[in-house]
Amino acid sequence: MAVQLISKFDAAINAATDLSDEELLVSCDGMTYPSTFTSLETLQALESFEARSDDLMVVGYAKSGTNWVVDILKGLAHTVSLSHTEESAEFPYLEFGDPKKYERMKKLPSPRVYVTYRYYSLLPKSVFKNKTKMLVLFRNPKDTAVSLFHFTNKLPSLPSFSSWDEFFPAFMSGKVGCCPYFDFAIDWNKHIDDENVMLITYEELKENMAVGVKRIAKFFGLSVTAEDIHSIVEKGTFQTMKEDSRNKLGAFGDMLFRKGTVGDWTNYFSEAQNQEMDAKFEECLGGTKLGAKLKYDVYCKK
Repeated sequence: MAVQLISKFDAAINAATDLSDEELLVSCDGMTYPSTFTSLETLQALESFEARSDDLMVVGYAKSGTNWVVDILKGLAHTVSLSHTEESAEFPYLEFGDPKKYERMKKLPSPRVYVTYRYYSLLPKSVFKNKTKMLVLFRNPKDTAVSLFHFTNKLPSLPSFSSWDEFFPAFMSGKVGCCPYFDFAIDWNKHIDDENVMLITYEELKENMAVGVKRIAKFFGLSVTAEDIHSIVEKGTFQTMKEDSRNKLGAFGDMLFRKGTVGDWTNYFSEAQNQEMDAKFEECLGGTKLGAKLKYDVYCKK
């Protein structure tokens, strides 16, 4: 299965070689995606996706640590189902693939693990009908921006930027792959107290991964032992994930992981850029539950 998945990623990357910046992107419902990984037909077919009540679903903004959390969930899935000893040949990203993907996913054993980058209002209706639980992941906006900048310039399927100073205004205005970070945050802040939603941050997972994994397992109703938690944490180190990603995803895996640290933004942001994002954060998330959870003063102030 890993070979098939690597082949899909390689094909999507190679297909971008001769495309213009405009051709590299496909937009749908206010969100932007790499056109060589998905299509308008796929995004329209996504509404037909049949979510299950026992799916292990992650929601997150691009480069917020979703690949890390997907690996954590796969580890948890393996503890409750031996059918997860092999990787699925499907893209782990719900929006990526061909329009027939959602029919094939019906045959995958439970619990299925996948990630979506969509707004709450754009999720398939079956998510709400079947009360699928959603683990919503956020990372502080400054580190998210820096990580997305490097990823964008590594992945041929996305338009590149000549410098950080060129990328920053594009990020702030939402003219990057995915959607505007703060629009995404405002949207999900409205729902983080919903019964089937759990909010977790990249930073708290970095601070104490074992506690985070326990919280995640409890949220999804998965019975795991202390030994299971220890094993997942051991396999969740940055270096281990980077090596595993290369084996499972090929060239794309190499593009996913760079530093994995907290606070790298201090090496990029100018004082003017700091002030602009600080003001934007206060405008959009000041006084909100998500804003407090992100600990902006701790992680985004020098």
